[in-house]
Formats: sequence, C-alpha cells, structure tokens
Amino acid sequence: MQTTIDPTEQRTTTDMVFDSLYSAVQSLELLPGTRISEAEVASRMGVSRQPVRDAFNRLGNLGLLTIRPQRATEVRGFSLPEIDNARFIRLAVELEVVERACAVWDAPRHERLQDNLARQVEAIDTGKPDALHALDYEYHRLICELGGNALAFTTIEQCKRVVDRLCKLSFGRVNEPAAVLSDHHAIAAALEAGSVKKARSAMKRHLARLDDTVREIHETHSEYFE
Repeated sequence: MQTTIDPTEQRTTTDMVFDSLYSAVQSLELLPGTRISEAEVASRMGVSRQPVRDAFNRLGNLGLLTIRPQRATEVRGFSLPEIDNARFIRLAVELEVVERACAVWDAPRHERLQDNLARQVEAIDTGKPDALHALDYEYHRLICELGGNALAFTTIEQCKRVVDRLCKLSFGRVNEPAAVLSDHHAIAAALEAGSVKKARSAMKRHLARLDDTVREIHETHSEYFE
C-alpha cells in the first residue's frame, strides 16, 4: 500500500484511492479486522481526506469496510450468511450456463478455453497465484460468453466478489491450485463432449471446493468472521 497519487492521471483522486484500498483488501494485504483511518491513508497517499472518505464509502457499499461514526473504520470480516447466499446463486447460474453451453460448443470454442487452461498451467508452474486468480475469472467468463450467455457473468462476478478474499486464502493451500485446474479441465472436457450431465457434475464439484476452505478458516481464524 505504498501508492502515491499522480496528479497527471485523468482518473479522479477518489478512484485512485479506491483502487489502492480495494486491491489491498482483496489481496489480504489488509486482513479482516484491520483498522484504517482517513487521516493515515490521506497522509500516506498525499491527498486530502475527502477523496479518502469517498473511497471508504464506496468500499463500505461493497461490503468490504465497516464504517462506524466516531469509531475506527475496519476491514469487514467474512459473513457466512452472505457467503452461503452468494454460492447458492452462483451455483444455480453456472449450472444453467454450462447446460446451455453444451448445446453450442464446438472446436473453436474448445480452443479458446484450452488457451486459457494452458495459461493456468503456466501460472501454477511459475508460482503466480494472482495470475491464476485472474485466469479463473477469465475461464468462467469465457464459458458464459462462448456459450451465448455473456451477461450471466455479471451475476457470477458479483457472487465471486463476496468470496474473493477466501479464494485468495484457498489458492494459498498447497494442493488447491492443482485441484482447481483439474476441475477446469473436467468441465472443458464435458463441454467438448456435449455432456450436460458431466458438465453439471464437474461444475458442482468445482464450486463445492471452497466449502472446506470456509470451514477450515472459520475454525482456525474465527476472528476473520463477523
């Protein structure tokens, strides 16, 4: 979080502060429960307090900060009810997406997805979890787009954001990246075969992986949760 605002940038100061703080929260540089102050952030970034206040409010609206008047602002902890709801919605949407995709999947679509998978392998082999996280987003977006349901990813993305920080913790586990990649290959193979049953089964298995991570983190780091 050593970002310094460049006054020549066309984006607003609030945008720059927001992006810096959003990245720090999502990457777990700022862990749940961490206290942050407008004055400290403003001083470190060399800006006035107003854009910091505006950025705080935007992060609060995204459910990433807990802002209490006259009290310290904190990075918000994980909410189990919100996680459960997001995963319920995402599963319903993704199962429908892969079912529809099976009906139109062809060789060019398969090649596009394989290119993404090859880059996932490279990210794992070179130890780049942030790159893998980004490619995971792209993988699910591609299935929506190539399957003819591009707008469905808007809902999926909203659900993914609820658990993004937990996904970061998940990808930090030794065997998790390989397991995620295996799931992605299984989904791709089912799409190539046009098998709705196999595609739905692989997607269910894939989305259920985070459940163990949630339970494990809740048991070992209860302070991260509300």
